[in-house]
Amino acid sequence: MSKKDDKAAKGKKGKKGAGDGGPSVANHPRARAHVRMAKGWGGILGFAVAAYMAHKASVPFAIAGLRALAAGVAGYVVAWGCAVTVWRHLMVAELRAAAEAGRVVPAAPGSEGSAQAGN
Repeated sequence: MSKKDDKAAKGKKGKKGAGDGGPSVANHPRARAHVRMAKGWGGILGFAVAAYMAHKASVPFAIAGLRALAAGVAGYVVAWGCAVTVWRHLMVAELRAAAEAGRVVPAAPGSEGSAQAGN
């Protein structure tokens, strides 16, 4: 094994979901779009709610802006976490429905190595 192959193998170890071939929210076309949309709306909604509440409480403009930015970041992160969690469950349900319909045959864990050993 060359040094280049060694570095490539080390680089792939740290990534979740990339090397194991399993389902990934990042690789699902509808999930990726919905997660991006949820993050945007979560940030905007958090920013707007915090800005409105700070305005109603007569908070100085600079401090209200900082609060709104912080709430926007928090809304972004919370929306991202919720959207990813929902799409993980939806992807499992899609795979289960496809398997029950006979469209997809799930591979047994570790079957790749045993199939290659037999050849």
